[in-house]
Amino acid sequence: MAGDKYLMAAVGCRNQKAVLPVSGKGFAYGNGEELPFLSFTEACSHSGLDGLCVFDLSESEEDHEKTIHAVKEAVRLLDIPVFLGGRIKRLEDVKKYLYAGAEAVFLDGGNEDNIDLIKEAADRFGTEKIWVQISSAEQMRRVAEFHQLGAGKIFAEKQAFLAGETFLTEETPVPVLILTENQDAAELLRQKNIEGVVYPAGEPESGWYMRQKQKLSEQGISVDILNSQIPWSQFRTNQDGLIPVIVQDYKTSEVLMLAYMNEQAFEDTLSTGKMHYFSRSRQSQWEKGETSGHFQYVKALFLDCDNDTLLAKVHQIGAACHTGSRSCFFQTLAQKEYQTSNPLKVFEDVFAVIQDRKIHPKEGSYTNYLFDKGIDKILKKVGEEATEIVIAAKNPDPEEVKYEISDFLYHVMVLMAEKGVTWEEITQELANR
Repeated sequence: MAGDKYLMAAVGCRNQKAVLPVSGKGFAYGNGEELPFLSFTEACSHSGLDGLCVFDLSESEEDHEKTIHAVKEAVRLLDIPVFLGGRIKRLEDVKKYLYAGAEAVFLDGGNEDNIDLIKEAADRFGTEKIWVQISSAEQMRRVAEFHQLGAGKIFAEKQAFLAGETFLTEETPVPVLILTENQDAAELLRQKNIEGVVYPAGEPESGWYMRQKQKLSEQGISVDILNSQIPWSQFRTNQDGLIPVIVQDYKTSEVLMLAYMNEQAFEDTLSTGKMHYFSRSRQSQWEKGETSGHFQYVKALFLDCDNDTLLAKVHQIGAACHTGSRSCFFQTLAQKEYQTSNPLKVFEDVFAVIQDRKIHPKEGSYTNYLFDKGIDKILKKVGEEATEIVIAAKNPDPEEVKYEISDFLYHVMVLMAEKGVTWEEITQELANR
């Protein structure tokens, strides 16, 4: 989506609840309905948004830590970047936000205590990680100063930006995100320095965000939407004008189901970002999940070499099968013993055994011996095995290195189980870097 304009949403977080912005109040958040933060943000992730700006509304240090934990959990589930700000008093708060998985943090440009912190944080973490939040024309006048200190982006309310946009010059080419309630943001997005718009968060399941992006695209604004590289007219359909669709989980590649599309279902899938099919038995179009809530959010669509079969990579909510099974392919007809070569699957299988030992101790188990001895013993073994890798690496025989790395990874997994860290969290952290 390089070169595309962004469409994001802003939401507050207090007591691990999502708090929606007050209409017409910019960065202000009300005391109305508060929704479960995790489920709300996960729904946002599949609604067509390009990112989520979260305001930490915590009033105590305890709630601040809970917010950081909530954001960390959300980042683990989301497919869109999260940007976090609100309760930043020192560099340690910036670090905590970034370590929680935030793509960048935003500091209040109206708080004088943050001026020195902008430079300190930019020097430590990089300018791309530091934004400045602006809510007045007076703060817009300081854009050049913020830029010089190291701000990589300006996050401004629309009225503040319009009142002070003349202070954005060629000498301060800092990109800007605009917080606006104006549904037609095309004129704003046509400006070179405006990178995207941020709407006060609403109900993500409504499909509103996808409709906005479709509208912006129709007005000539480049946004990240599903556009097929090959038109339907080039598909080889059957005699009924249908094409089969194989559906896979986008993360695991598990085959979930097979269904059929006609042209309208294909177009609706592209425009909504949710899978639509044509029912041969009912002779009608249907949206997957329209009655069950088990929606399929599109991540990618592929066409085979003969142009007669589609492959859909989706995020599956709930079960794909009408029986309640995760996959429609749950009946084993014939099977031979085989060994998987998927590295992550191997790690997860070994880790599952280690976790089971922790929950259900087994007499004579070395893993249980480590758990019984506690964290110091586990750390000692991790350190010893790391040293063994270094020694083995000096040996020209690579077999010894393989052996020692395997030992090291096993002990690291024991440490992970002891500290409650999963492979999914590790791989997500690596993906975020």
